[in-house]
Amino acid sequence: MGKVIYGMHTSIDGYIEDLDGGIGFLDPAEDVHQAANDQARRAAAFLFGRRLYEMMEEPWTRQLGKEGAPAVEREFARLYKETPRYVFSDTLQTVPEGVTLVRREDAVSVVTRLKREIDGTLEIGGPELAASLLDLIDEFWVYAFPVIVGGGKPFLPVGKELPLRLVEHRSFASGTMFLRYVRA
Repeated sequence: MGKVIYGMHTSIDGYIEDLDGGIGFLDPAEDVHQAANDQARRAAAFLFGRRLYEMMEEPWTRQLGKEGAPAVEREFARLYKETPRYVFSDTLQTVPEGVTLVRREDAVSVVTRLKREIDGTLEIGGPELAASLLDLIDEFWVYAFPVIVGGGKPFLPVGKELPLRLVEHRSFASGTMFLRYVRA
């Protein structure tokens, strides 16, 4: 049976975007990027909301094999492209090969089926998608970057209490902290 993991890079005050919608504060150092590669290597599938999918798809499919790109980025691009991707959207009409389009109304049933059929991790990306699938998420992975942005788009939905238990933590030389939580 598969495990659903929701993981994102955040500021230490819990935001994945700043007040202006920017993510420049989340530029990972090589050691953090390598940890993300290790996570991607274990993923059976990536599950994205539309906005995060659009942010990830073009750069990482173009990055594949790009001359001059750092090795850690080339490796992530290869892993990204090799991993089945699901995008949950009611506005997209087509997606490229390797990507499955799922309508939002079907999200819970599709992820429930994938969780039952796939032996591996299903990696959720995007806070709106995570909020809509909250009851199916087994673990929460936070890469907290050493910056306070003071507001923006939160990692988790506001107004929802969800008791968690810390089961792993790691600090990187860059000051980023990795925190892995399971339901309490």
